[in-house]
Amino acid sequence: MARPEQVLLLEPQHELRFRGPFTDVVTTTLKLANPTDRNVCFKVKTTAPRRYCVRPNSGVIDPGTSIIVSVMLQPFDYDPNEKSKHKFMVQSLLAPADMTDTEGVWKDAKPEDLMDSKLRCVFDMPAENEKTHEMESNKISASISKSESSTLSMKSLVSLDDGEVKKIMEECKRLQTEVQRLREENKQIREDDGLRMRKSTVMSAPHSSSAVRVKEEGLSTRVIALIVLFFVVGVIVGKLAL
Repeated sequence: MARPEQVLLLEPQHELRFRGPFTDVVTTTLKLANPTDRNVCFKVKTTAPRRYCVRPNSGVIDPGTSIIVSVMLQPFDYDPNEKSKHKFMVQSLLAPADMTDTEGVWKDAKPEDLMDSKLRCVFDMPAENEKTHEMESNKISASISKSESSTLSMKSLVSLDDGEVKKIMEECKRLQTEVQRLREENKQIREDDGLRMRKSTVMSAPHSSSAVRVKEEGLSTRVIALIVLFFVVGVIVGKLAL
């Protein structure tokens, strides 16, 4: 007696494709859909059980629902000249209304109640130029993501409202005016001290020189501090402009 036609809808229908490289676990998926109005028991079997890990490999699919089966191929040395002979089979049967134990259902099932579908395995190894292009694309994507992340972080760090920006601009103008004023005062002090030094006697010359140096050092320190502060504020304003 011929077996009944498979009631489950398989996607893909005829083959499971695994894309290399195969130096690590490669996973593909199989979708099982139950279009009937009854529960359907299923099992997934393979001709190479040591080479694959299937989750879930059995279960019950409710009416009008579907399930995704993950098929994981274990790492192996790929030989392009060797064709894959691995196959999978999806077995199913309509669950009885009073089912309580799925294992018992499979044991009591008659051969004419079982339905099955077979799929072959296909191994795809990308070409060298395709792998190179894929690696470069991944690097470019990672670089773009990193750049966007850095830009967002910088904007969040320097995000200021219009009032704060206006205050910074006014402070820059004030600092610039202050630096110019200090430069003019420093220049005037040097000219005045030069005149006093020429008029002073030889005895008072060392004392006068020391006082001038102390005053100049004090002014130079203030000028340097203000220039540094002006530079820092300028950097912040430059980032805001970007």
